[in-house]
Amino acid sequence: MANLVIIESPYKAPTIKNYLGSNYKVVASKGHLRDLPKSTLGVDIENGFEAHYINIRGKGDIIKELKKEAKNASKVYFATDPDREGEAISWHLANVLGIPIEETKRITFNELTKSAIKASIKEPRNIDIELVNSQQARRILDRIVGYKLSPFLWKTVRSGLSAGRVQSVATRIIVEREREIRAFVPVEYWTVDALLENAKGAHFTAHFYGRNGEKTELHTGAEAEEIAAAVGNRDFTVTSLKKSVRSRNPAPPFTTSTLQQEASRKLGFQSQRIMKVAQELYEGISLGSANGGVQGLITYMRTDSLRVSSEAAGAAEEYIRGKYGDNYYPASRRVYKSKANAQDAHEAIRPSNLKFDPESIKKYLTTDQYKLYKLIWSRFIASQMASAEIDTVSAELEAAGYTFRASGSTVKFNGFMAVYDYSEDGDEGDGKKSKLPELTEGGKLKCSGITPEQHFTEPPARYNEGSLVRFLEEKGIGRPSTFATIITTIISRGYVEREGKSLKPTPLGELTTDIMLKYFRDIVDYEFTAEMEDELDSIANGKTDMKTVLTEFYTGFEKDLENAEKTVSKDEIVVPEQETDIICEKCGARMVVKQGRFGKFAACPNYPECRNTKPLDKDGKPVEKNDTPPEKTGELCPLCGGDMLKRHGRYGDFIACSNYPKCKNTKQILKPIGVPCPKCGAQLVVRTGKNRSVFYSCERHPDCDFVSWDMPTNEKCPQCGNMLFIKKGRKQLVCHEKECGYKKDITDGENEQS
Repeated sequence: MANLVIIESPYKAPTIKNYLGSNYKVVASKGHLRDLPKSTLGVDIENGFEAHYINIRGKGDIIKELKKEAKNASKVYFATDPDREGEAISWHLANVLGIPIEETKRITFNELTKSAIKASIKEPRNIDIELVNSQQARRILDRIVGYKLSPFLWKTVRSGLSAGRVQSVATRIIVEREREIRAFVPVEYWTVDALLENAKGAHFTAHFYGRNGEKTELHTGAEAEEIAAAVGNRDFTVTSLKKSVRSRNPAPPFTTSTLQQEASRKLGFQSQRIMKVAQELYEGISLGSANGGVQGLITYMRTDSLRVSSEAAGAAEEYIRGKYGDNYYPASRRVYKSKANAQDAHEAIRPSNLKFDPESIKKYLTTDQYKLYKLIWSRFIASQMASAEIDTVSAELEAAGYTFRASGSTVKFNGFMAVYDYSEDGDEGDGKKSKLPELTEGGKLKCSGITPEQHFTEPPARYNEGSLVRFLEEKGIGRPSTFATIITTIISRGYVEREGKSLKPTPLGELTTDIMLKYFRDIVDYEFTAEMEDELDSIANGKTDMKTVLTEFYTGFEKDLENAEKTVSKDEIVVPEQETDIICEKCGARMVVKQGRFGKFAACPNYPECRNTKPLDKDGKPVEKNDTPPEKTGELCPLCGGDMLKRHGRYGDFIACSNYPKCKNTKQILKPIGVPCPKCGAQLVVRTGKNRSVFYSCERHPDCDFVSWDMPTNEKCPQCGNMLFIKKGRKQLVCHEKECGYKKDITDGENEQS
């Protein structure tokens, strides 16, 4: 009998099966199989916060398959992701399969390499119920807050709103920054720069510092002009010259947080995009037969640890000494200290195998994959290298009793900067300062020009995704696995919106934050939320009981909720409306922005007397209506016998009954893709779902039930002969046959629709 290995993602299955051999069958759960019910609280508060889990709708076939495979397996290994969420999924799997915890075989690996997977199989352990309880506590906390607080917001603010424990804190952060910006009063200040020239005619710029060696702030143009007039026609004297050599150490390898910050700043990626691409790199990319087929390229991407295994550090040392020379490796191996509450069983995010350098495998990667992999690769190699050495020169200069300063630097030894220039971390640093010309103490310099310039202090910048993640991490709010979800959630709920790369609160977000601050201060308190994260860590470490944490939280929360429901006044809850420049052509009022199910739209403020609305594009401008008259299609409506007409809607052309609104029959205009249905031979067509997502089905639907999110092609799998599909969001042909797992990357210039 074969052994069964249960994983979360089906994309990892071919890689793991290849490493383990024919004695192992690898099956994916595709995430959670059980969860709290959507229609009820699902938590028995009176009975020790007992959670009532149910099988997730749509998971029946997977559960049936897993039960069948487990029954026929010699051993069952639970190989879900190596974090608390993965531990909980394994626990739910064991419950579904009827395997007692003490008999479970839990295996974890931080990278999809043969050595890591083989080692984990040799040392299985039982499912860790303390890690499971930590995840359960988080889930129950979030469910209680969402389920109890959301109805309060429905009654007081707007129906359909929902509240989240950590998301409410994140919204508050963005709201408070916006109010700082509004309250900011610019302060005028001036600078004076002198363009100086040494005896050899070399130029450099010096900046006004003060009078007689004392720092002086300039607040008016008159002060600046006075200095410019005093020194403009005089020679400057070098009164002080200091030279030094500074060491610059490399940054540590990435954690989830620092990867999101750096990829946001340097690559312009949003958090969800970063984690999606990182997941692809972790789960494996097909690198061709010469490179061993599918390879996991990075370690597990949800981590707050800076630990690097001795094997990985040794491989980095060998690579650095071989490629750059012995002097590029430090005197002793670098060890970075993780923060106190880090899950140090994980490693930092690093390449799984250094033989796959970014340039050598670039042709196998999508553009996003290459950019992110190169960033991770460079950061890791640099983190193990020698420090850079910077020659710095600081000069103090004087004219007419006024002191000016200038500084410059040059790279003496680039060290880690040969791989990853520290200026890429947003620091122009010493390595980027211009070099000062030759100067001598007591030497004279000619002034070639003097420039007074007016400035005003700037308000604090709005948060972007990277800076918000940094703030959340600094405050101890959320964990690596939650950062991307937090941002996505507050935007999708209409509390925050993107403006360019910045995050800006909506009026709804501001109002909700004010209500939370007034009635549920603990929920949006930074310190309280961080302490809850520490409590969850304590549960995971076996130091705290789950029931105790939940009881302490609920006692205070219940009192706040009762008080809010008794004292809140409907009059104080008014969502401010954002006025536009769009004039309602029906009544002449200035239209306002509203948030609907499918995004923003303009509405007349005189509703319900005037019900005029207009769709808005992403820039807030009204979408022009298409005045093309409907066309007869020659078809009759099967419901009422009326003519079916081709109409133009917000999302494109569609066919509708001419007797609308009495008859609301509509249907999509189907576009054949030139590929026959693998089930019945009819044409496959493109369809659009309710959320505007594209999928493919048979033109005979629902008589033929073939459907796929991935694009079918005319190309056949060379391994099993079945149809190949273009994987959604990837340049990759894949076989959908479970037992096959064939993948082939589509190279640039190759026709994606065969």
